[in-house]
Order: sequence, then C-alpha cells, then structure tokens
Amino acid sequence: MEWKEERTIEANIETVWNLFREENMPVIMPKVIENEPVHIEEGGVGSKYRQKYQEGKRVETYIVETVGYEDTDEKKFKQLNFTLAKAFDITFSFTLEKVTESTTRFIYEGNNRGVNFVGRALMKLGSKKNNQKVVNDFMDRVEEEALKEEART
Repeated sequence: MEWKEERTIEANIETVWNLFREENMPVIMPKVIENEPVHIEEGGVGSKYRQKYQEGKRVETYIVETVGYEDTDEKKFKQLNFTLAKAFDITFSFTLEKVTESTTRFIYEGNNRGVNFVGRALMKLGSKKNNQKVVNDFMDRVEEEALKEEART
C-alpha cells in the first residue's frame, strides 16, 4: 500500500512544523500513547524513539527511526520508518513547503508493506477505502491543529 496526499493549510510553516516535534506527536497521532527518545542524533537522521500505539485495548510497542530530515525556512521534511507487530514495514514522511508567510503546502506520503506471510495476507485483506480514510483523517487532524495554533498566535 502506498499513499501520497497534499493540501494547502492556511498557517505559517513554523506553526505546522511545530506539530511534528516529537513531544507533539500525540496531538496529531492520538493513538500514539507514548513516544520516548532511545537515541538522539544531531541533525535528526538516525534518531530513534520507542513508541506505544493503542488500538482498542491492544498496545503495540516499536522503535521508530528518523531516516530523513530537513529544516530550512522554505522546506521542512521528516521521514520515519518502523516495523509494526513483526509483520509490517512502514515508511512515511511529512513535507512542508512555504507557499506564503501564512500558507503551507503539506505533503504526506508513505508505504506499508507486509514483511512476512501474515503481513502480506493482511495487506491483501485490507480495504483501500479504509486506508484512504486513515490518511485523510490524519491530514484533517494536522490541518485542524495547525489552524487552532495559528488562531492562538
């Protein structure tokens, strides 16, 4: 499964970027109930965090690694990778591009692939419509939180 969606958010690039700071991940990813640093690298790439993700009563723990990072005035980029439940390899990225002082282009893209028989079987059973809803819901949450922050400033 792969996805790439983009939208324009009526908020300053720094306001939106702040939502992607490690300590703010639960704001935009409420099912992430814990995000603790394990290893921090200067410049971001190679940094690792132990995340706990809750789906109903089940909690999964995994290590997320920052595999791409850029932070300039005009462009922000963070790419993360992790293996979930020993069955799925997930890589995704957030790209922010400054359009104007008060407008940001937000690009969310990634892929999720099964790494073993169970993972591949579950991927085939998954609904593309449901996966698209998850992506859209995430983008809506980022936009909503950015607009709330923008209104406070």
